[in-house]
Amino acid sequence: MINKTNHATNAITPPAKKLLDQVRKKIGYKHCTLSTAKTYISWIKHYIIFHGKRHPADMGATEVERFLTYLANERHVSSSTQNQALSAILFLYRNVLALKLPWLDGFERSKKPKRLLVVFTIGSTGVVERSFSCVPTPR
Repeated sequence: MINKTNHATNAITPPAKKLLDQVRKKIGYKHCTLSTAKTYISWIKHYIIFHGKRHPADMGATEVERFLTYLANERHVSSSTQNQALSAILFLYRNVLALKLPWLDGFERSKKPKRLLVVFTIGSTGVVERSFSCVPTPR
């Protein structure tokens, strides 16, 4: 036999699996739902394409942060969407590439904005009551 480097060998070297095929296989092992699998693969594709089709093993914290910042600032995605993209990237690094990246452990996920409680004053409740005065009361 002759392998890829044209050296004689007795063993057959299987072709390297593509990254997204590896992701699909790992997702299957983890028993994720079909929608989760599709979503993770989509976000991983976006991440790779955003960085000029570089392999994720060659990238680090800077690239992950740049991608997540791009999602928030230029694509104006919600915090839950940004967290979904981060979860897909974490899955890629931890489960597929089996890379221990301490910077991902301490990475702070974006949070939903806090909503202000609306409090009516005594005067404003009267306005609301008067606006409903034309509605007949149920019998």
